[in-house]
Amino acid sequence: MSIEVGSKVSGKVTGITNFGAFVELPEGVTGLVHISEVADNYVKDINEHLKVGDEVEVKVINVEKDGKIGLSIKKAKERPQVKEGEREQRPRTSRPSYGGNNGGNRGRNQNRSEQRPVKETFDQKMSKFLKDSEDRLASLKRNTESKRGGRGARRG
Repeated sequence: MSIEVGSKVSGKVTGITNFGAFVELPEGVTGLVHISEVADNYVKDINEHLKVGDEVEVKVINVEKDGKIGLSIKKAKERPQVKEGEREQRPRTSRPSYGGNNGGNRGRNQNRSEQRPVKETFDQKMSKFLKDSEDRLASLKRNTESKRGGRGARRG
C-alpha cells in the first residue's frame, strides 16, 4: 500500500521535537505530525500528548516531491457528522441588534438567550482586546513619563 494523501494509517512515534513528532509508517517511511496537528486544542508542550513508542492513528495530509510526508492526528479522529439543518438553526450573534422588537421575533428568541450565554463574536472580542490594550498602554506611558521627569537632563 503506497502512502496517499487522505489515507489513514497507524504508525509509531519515533521522535519528538519542539515543533512536532516523527511517526514511522508501515512501509518504513517516516512522516511528521506538526504540533498544530496533534490535538484540536492548543498544544504548548507536545510531550503532554505523545511519547516515543506510542502507536498513533494518523491521516496523510500531504506528500511533497522531495519525499516529506505531512501527517495529522486530529484529522484522523472520527467526528460526529453534523446534519445541515442543525447548523442553520443556531442563533447568529454576528448581526448587530438595533433595538425595537427585533423584527417581530421577540417572543421566540427570548427563552433561547435565557438558557445559555451568548458567545462573543470575533469583532466583539477584538474591540474588547483593543480597548484593554489601549488602557494598559496609556497607564504605562503615564507611569514612565512621570519617572523620567528631567532626572537625566541635569548632569554635570
